[in-house]
Amino acid sequence: MDRHLFLLADSLAFQGPGQPLPPTDVRLYPNVCARLLAEEGWGSVGVDLLARQGWTARDAWWGMTKDPMAFGVYVHRADALVIGVGGMDQLPAAVPTWWRDSIPYLRPGALRRSARRLYRRTSPVGIRLLRGRMRQLPQAATDRYLARVVSAMRHWRPGIPVVLVGPSPWSAPTYPVQRTHSDAVASARRWASEHGVAFVDLDPLVTPALRAGEGNPDGMHWAWTTHELVGRALASAILTATSRAQ
Repeated sequence: MDRHLFLLADSLAFQGPGQPLPPTDVRLYPNVCARLLAEEGWGSVGVDLLARQGWTARDAWWGMTKDPMAFGVYVHRADALVIGVGGMDQLPAAVPTWWRDSIPYLRPGALRRSARRLYRRTSPVGIRLLRGRMRQLPQAATDRYLARVVSAMRHWRPGIPVVLVGPSPWSAPTYPVQRTHSDAVASARRWASEHGVAFVDLDPLVTPALRAGEGNPDGMHWAWTTHELVGRALASAILTATSRAQ
């Protein structure tokens, strides 16, 4: 019997150590997870991925409820829900997220390109000045949108295993302050416990390769060894959650 993972995620789900890749690449963590589940007796496992670069929990909720494939197909055939957002939410910000997201709508093109260059040049400076006090999405909003996702999923698929992938550590010049990370991980762990959701802590899986400089040069995306580790941890969490639900 075919089974399906419904995965709400950001670019970590489709970017390797060099560049974005087709989501079907077997080395990416969602496909590593699917392969391992198949080996554990799940049969053929398909990955229904809904993801985009820079997605927060709010974007995941919007995607789940506005994309017709998501609410019309993926939700109803899912055998497990993986929430792979929250990493972008935790990142420090220099300006409100709506300001950054509005840049692509500026016209004419010359103004848009100038605004983008200005943002990229000044954002790290602003983040340092603010010392990470402003996040891309406030923690309360992250928690609220994650709860909406899980509530909606459980309405249509009662008893479905749900796994939250925790916020990933980073070391990037574009986000030069890391003070938001430890609180974000603690909040994600607490939220998962309160909502009966399994939790995969990324810190011990991502940090070794990050410190060794084996990931993407941007300091955000992962090495292939990390994708393998995350996929294995995710498969284990899904299997455990499934056994508890039975």
